[in-house]
Amino acid sequence: MTAFWSAVRADGTQQPAPVTLEEAAERAGDAAGWVEENWSTWLNTGLRIALILTVALVLRMLVRRALTKLIERMNRSAQAVEGTALGGLLVNAERRRQRSEAIGSVLRSIASFLILGTAGLMVLGAFNINLAPLLASAGVAGVAIGFGARNLVTDFLSGVFMIMEDQYGVGDSVDAGVASGEVIEVGLRVTKLRGDNGEIWYVRNGEIKRIGNLSQGWATSAVDVTVRPSEDLDRVKAVIGEVADELAKSEPWNERLWGPVEVLGLTEVLLDSMTFRVAAKTMPGQALGVERELRWRIKRAFDAEGIRIVGGLPQQAEEAVADPTAGMSAPSAFASQTSPQSLAASPIPPPTNLSK
Repeated sequence: MTAFWSAVRADGTQQPAPVTLEEAAERAGDAAGWVEENWSTWLNTGLRIALILTVALVLRMLVRRALTKLIERMNRSAQAVEGTALGGLLVNAERRRQRSEAIGSVLRSIASFLILGTAGLMVLGAFNINLAPLLASAGVAGVAIGFGARNLVTDFLSGVFMIMEDQYGVGDSVDAGVASGEVIEVGLRVTKLRGDNGEIWYVRNGEIKRIGNLSQGWATSAVDVTVRPSEDLDRVKAVIGEVADELAKSEPWNERLWGPVEVLGLTEVLLDSMTFRVAAKTMPGQALGVERELRWRIKRAFDAEGIRIVGGLPQQAEEAVADPTAGMSAPSAFASQTSPQSLAASPIPPPTNLSK
């Protein structure tokens, strides 16, 4: 067999000798044998990888389509309820659609991550790669990231549950404890509120411990009317009842009220005043307007009936008899020569008999 290095160049390096036909045939036979021995393994691995990817993509498509149909069904049910009289007050179709779209987006992202992540691990397993060190490293890294970003994870999970439970939405007036105002944007991490003075509050969802939603269900409108204790109770109650009946029948207040305006009676009786309470259930966000209108109408009715409220024109006090000694000053202690003050202030007389 001819040596592989057979010639030496002028610079001292060796150049390979040409390969003979026998060597080429031997190498080709070895390669063909190696391919023949491993082609079945390659084919099996390729088919497994193709099957894993196909199943993962099909499953992902089916899950996403099912979630999309579920969201569409939720939107159709919201639109059906909106057509009713009560549904128009309780359900906001646009808000329901936004909430369902947000939930669908989160669920689709979670489904895609789980399905494609599992498929990727199965593909690595098909190449006979030991996944134990990889999973252990990923677990340690996940724990470290979880400790470092625990506030972010808390905000995200709180936002997901907040959207799923429909605690509040865009346009609602809420009291979040740390801030209050109208919701202008709802996110998975931060909620934006516009305060009464126009300021914008960025509230992290994980920091919200309680929520008071003033735009869901119904609101209570309460007005306290304080009059003098000398007024006739039955007369005052009758006048307030007439005002309440007129308000319940007039436009647009009859649509904003969810029930009759009730005179609850006396809530406080004092020596100089007594207080009547008037209350009614209203649509969310309409309580302040109903209270202002009630005060306006009650004040006009009281003026027409001659009923005096506390804080009105003061009663004329009876003229008191003038005291003639009111402008006189108190007598001085020095006016009497025998008083201790006069004796202490008088000069000491000199002695008459002095011994020399």
